[in-house]
Amino acid sequence: MKTTYRRQFTMILCLLVAAILVIGLSFLYLFDRYAQDHQKQSLDDTAQSVTELVQSYSATYLNSWEFRTNLAVAARASDNDIVICNSEGIVCICMERSNCEHLGKRLDSDTVDTLFQSEKAKLNKAVSTLYGDERMASAIAVLNNDGSRLCIVVVSVQKAAITALTEKMLRVFLLAALLILVAALLAIPIFTRREARPIQEMAAAARQIAHGNLDVRVPTGNENEELEELAVAFNNMTLALKNSETIRNEFVANISHELKTPMTTIAGYLDGMLDGTIPPEKYRYYMELVSTEARRLSRLVRSMLDISRLRDQGIPADQKTNFDICELLSRVLLHRTGDLEAKKMDVECDFAPEPCMVSADESRIEQVAVNLLDNAIKFTPDGGVIRMSVRVNQGICTVIVQDNGVGISPEDRPHIFERFYTADKAHTSGKGTGLGLSICQRIMEMHGQKITLMDTGDEAGAAFAFTLDCAK
Repeated sequence: MKTTYRRQFTMILCLLVAAILVIGLSFLYLFDRYAQDHQKQSLDDTAQSVTELVQSYSATYLNSWEFRTNLAVAARASDNDIVICNSEGIVCICMERSNCEHLGKRLDSDTVDTLFQSEKAKLNKAVSTLYGDERMASAIAVLNNDGSRLCIVVVSVQKAAITALTEKMLRVFLLAALLILVAALLAIPIFTRREARPIQEMAAAARQIAHGNLDVRVPTGNENEELEELAVAFNNMTLALKNSETIRNEFVANISHELKTPMTTIAGYLDGMLDGTIPPEKYRYYMELVSTEARRLSRLVRSMLDISRLRDQGIPADQKTNFDICELLSRVLLHRTGDLEAKKMDVECDFAPEPCMVSADESRIEQVAVNLLDNAIKFTPDGGVIRMSVRVNQGICTVIVQDNGVGISPEDRPHIFERFYTADKAHTSGKGTGLGLSICQRIMEMHGQKITLMDTGDEAGAAFAFTLDCAK
């Protein structure tokens, strides 16, 4: 079996050689293309500039000293060779950097005719024949004001100059590649040994975790950024596993405690009826108590399932819809009309006359509204008042559900959204499972929003507010 050191050494060396070849050849190709494209653009620009210069001296360009001076400046500035041929293609002016031997030479008639017909001509071969070496060229035919032929501007450069630059780059690349390979052969062994050591430490730590030791941590402070991230992620994973184990133990303990009370009550009443402790004439009374505890147990189980599902879910963007929050709250109130009438409670709604459109998962927000309204009904005495209001400010919609019931004591307020936490009033009344508000908080967090317990001041009861984004 190959060691990590040997595998990394072979892999890195092969990748390095392949990368040098691919990058080097690609770079040389792109550089050669860039050099030719850049040179062609320079030739075209120079030809255009000289054409404009010729047009400004169209009557005197052959004998004007000022024109020749400007032409010489253009040739030196562009570092290109410039010749001007007459209407028949004969070279009449030459501004080559070296001694001029081209005066009197002539472009072939096909090339001349093609240029004056404003068509593209194969200039490189024709100009190479004119100069006697391989060239890249650009040419523009110049016409008189009456449309007659005036001259041809030819700008060219030796291809050898472009090739020489590419060859220099090739030599530099080969030298750099050789130095890189030598340095790599020296550095790879040291690098691979240093890389393998943290991995071996993580493997040892993983074996300890497999045996139940969740307190193990791997050393951090690696110079290698990836290994440092891996070590930090490994330690975070270990910490998360430990926290999950703690949460699991706490969850099991809480479940055991919460389920024990209704199950003990149910078993006690049933045993009392079976062994005769409870007389038959009181069976109905105690069976109603058993039914109440069974429903409370059912609500507790459903709430625990909701909490479990919500923990691993988010709100996908395609699941959000635009809906009228006022209409949703009205629908929730309508569904609870029977409970409200049974307790002779009044409901005060402060909604705007026009629709208040929000963007969210409508079914989840309805669940929040139902939970808050149910709590208000449960903990408000007969004849009480529930107030529901909607406020909009800077694109944020705030929904407030307030009652004038028993309220929440100051010592309970910091814990009201904790799972399985029930205030004394809820415990004594047998109405709470301690999960409703926790579910509401989780739903709002999934939406990136928040739910808060408001300060009602001197007023009795409790008030909750949650926020939503207004629809755009």
